[in-house]
Amino acid sequence: MNKVMLVIDLGTTGNRAIAFDRSGAIVAQAYRKLTQHYPQAGWVEHDPVELYRTCRETIIEVTKKIGIDAIHAAGITNQRETTVIWEKSTGKPVGQAIVWQDRRTSDACKALDSSQKLVREKTGLIIDPYFSATKIAWILDRVDPSRERCARGELCFGTPETWVLWNLTAGAVHMTEPSNAARTMLYNITTGKWDDDLLSLFRIPAALLPSVVDSDSRFGMISTALLGKEVPVFGMAGDQQASLFGQGGRDGRTVKATYGTGIFLLVNTGERPQMSNTLITTIAWKRNGIVHYALEGSLFMGGASVQWLQDNLGIIQSARETGSNEIAHTTSDGVYFVPAFQGFGAPYWDPDARAEIIGLSRKADRNTLIRASVESMAFQVRDVIEEFLPVLKAPPECLRVDGGATGNPVLMQFQADLLGIPVICSATAETTAFGAAGIAGIASGFWTEEEYAAAITDRRVFTPESTEVSSSCDMQYSLWKQAVAHCRSWKPDAG
Repeated sequence: MNKVMLVIDLGTTGNRAIAFDRSGAIVAQAYRKLTQHYPQAGWVEHDPVELYRTCRETIIEVTKKIGIDAIHAAGITNQRETTVIWEKSTGKPVGQAIVWQDRRTSDACKALDSSQKLVREKTGLIIDPYFSATKIAWILDRVDPSRERCARGELCFGTPETWVLWNLTAGAVHMTEPSNAARTMLYNITTGKWDDDLLSLFRIPAALLPSVVDSDSRFGMISTALLGKEVPVFGMAGDQQASLFGQGGRDGRTVKATYGTGIFLLVNTGERPQMSNTLITTIAWKRNGIVHYALEGSLFMGGASVQWLQDNLGIIQSARETGSNEIAHTTSDGVYFVPAFQGFGAPYWDPDARAEIIGLSRKADRNTLIRASVESMAFQVRDVIEEFLPVLKAPPECLRVDGGATGNPVLMQFQADLLGIPVICSATAETTAFGAAGIAGIASGFWTEEEYAAAITDRRVFTPESTEVSSSCDMQYSLWKQAVAHCRSWKPDAG
């Protein structure tokens, strides 16, 4: 029987289960959409019960397609920072999950500004609502009597991989691994432990937190009650770190960008953390007992800005329209769309900024706005690449990309022209899941390191059209920077 690796991919807009064979090909998959809840401006929530239910349904569907005996082992990858707290005795969540995009704790983060240096030195992060710590504190402060129950050890915290693993193992395993722990603002990335100073700063009891083990550990067994037979879970990683692994980023020569709901750029900086004033220093993974670090630029609005055109304005019926020949032959004509709907992530870290469309004239139409939204993704990527340059030993020779928007040839060609380097699209559509498969598959003996590396292939390469086009793009980029500055200076409550 041909064996497969089963990967559980816990995304922001939906959950997926995928089975990969030894060549890296997908042999079966299933998907369930995840409901997005927006109870107030700047708030984004998921229902933890739905999160696990949809995950479970995809696992069962894929298993029915391939047969339980075909599964060699499982791996998990996940949306990071999203915060779930539940009762240890019943498994019942105390409330909704607060999603990574949520900005409700902006004021709490501002109040902690004097502790930025402490947090930066210990975690590689900046104090921002993006990360989990202030989300945890918000839940504990507002869901009675959570703080008292925490002190008694009655509650558990986890990001989605921990929440799902706990359920898959029938409550037997409360664990995470370093690439996810590093996103909480509570984990010291140098000592590799939950940090007492940070726990005190954010007023979070240590008893609430999962244990942290290596990314390529054996995390327990999916219970017989779910699939009729136990399946070992051999690896976990946050989605962007898994994507870096799936792009072959096990050295410092590969810069990858994933175009999803947000856009995330990572480069592996090796066994020593590299600090930047504008980028996140994070853990890529810990394998074979060795920690690898990464620099990351996190952009909050990638494909989500195109979704806004569809869902809120109704000017497109699907994202595919943004890559059409019509849009390819449209110019933005001096119009800039700055999609700071949830404030800015890297490199500005400005939670108060808000989106704007600037440069409109009577000539502007539907296509102008669509083109400007496509270009906004490429401009944001260049913002981060510019911040990588002082840290990298040499400019990147290419940008390796994955995610849904890489199917948009308009975006990919503009990205290559704007950066002046080739943009290489992965042949594996689900690179994040493939990276998680690699971590788990190598750990469980499904692949050797060399066999897995050989399964990483390219789909298409976009090269810069000409120096003249790149020069024109440079001029557009300088105007983009002006638009960003204008967006950040907007103070609706001034006066």
